[in-house]
Amino acid sequence: MIRAPFRWIGARLRGFRRDEAGASTIEFVIVFPVFVFLLCSAAESGVLMLRQVMLDRSLDLAVRDLRLQEFPNVTHDQVKARICAEATVIPDCTKVVLLEMRQVDKGATLPSNLAPCVDRALSAQSATTFTQGKDNQMMLIRACAVFDPIFPGVGLGMDLAKDATGAYALISTSAFVVEPS
Repeated sequence: MIRAPFRWIGARLRGFRRDEAGASTIEFVIVFPVFVFLLCSAAESGVLMLRQVMLDRSLDLAVRDLRLQEFPNVTHDQVKARICAEATVIPDCTKVVLLEMRQVDKGATLPSNLAPCVDRALSAQSATTFTQGKDNQMMLIRACAVFDPIFPGVGLGMDLAKDATGAYALISTSAFVVEPS
């Protein structure tokens, strides 16, 4: 009497072991997350690189104007507007980009690689160093832009160094000598 239910369970288990229906589902469940991870990382990497290249290019164009003294009495906002006019792939460019420009003594070591960035946790941004150079002075300009990852919890978006608001920073640096007028 007690053996009858066990026979039924044993027969079911033997049938289940021989059944191959759903085998492709198991392979899909194992392989699909890997493809999603790679797809998200590739998309994040592509957007990150596009933004970095456009930030570098727009800073180079602005530096050309600075070097040739196209801006008399240059201000932070004028240079930022020039950069944002060229960097069309940076969303809300004027809100996410912060510039620093300072004189560098020839032969001196350059300041650290860290540049001041927009702190989205603060309502007002702290002032950065932004001084206009004189003839034959060597100047260093750095632009920092902050962005939210497209896929913050997957792949590259998860591994990026982020600030307190979950944004990552892209920094572009250039140095130039102010041409004599």
